Amino acid sequence: MVGKAGLKAGLIGLVVLLVMTAINNLLPIAGALVYVLCGISMLIYAGIGMLAGYFLAPPRTPGKGAGAGAIAGLIGGLINGVVGFIIISVRMAQGLGYPGLDAQQLQQLNELGMNPQLFAIPGALCGAIIGAGVAAIGGAIFAAIKTD
Repeated sequence: MVGKAGLKAGLIGLVVLLVMTAINNLLPIAGALVYVLCGISMLIYAGIGMLAGYFLAPPRTPGKGAGAGAIAGLIGGLINGVVGFIIISVRMAQGLGYPGLDAQQLQQLNELGMNPQLFAIPGALCGAIIGAGVAAIGGAIFAAIKTD
């Protein structure tokens, strides 16, 4: 039941990811703190993968743990990416700016003909793929440590 374990862990982990997305997008965070929060997000994805490995029925194998972790990370990452894109779209529509960019940087991008809002689409996809990979690693490690 790799899929069931991955789905269950992905939905539980999604709640934590949505809280992190709200913190990242709604609070005025800048500088090195952005990178610290990115590292925390990667640890959350690893935890989601470990949770997926925990939900696997014994006997657990690293391959099953990696599969369940990847499913959990992908589910959490994709839904979290969509919610993050919506938050950024609303912020841009209200004139609140793009998280991590100041007004001058936004103006420069607009003068170059670039829509900063479009940066959120590849960011969400990359976040989901990286999250699935980190969650797969977490699931594989947990399943290898706790086989029974």
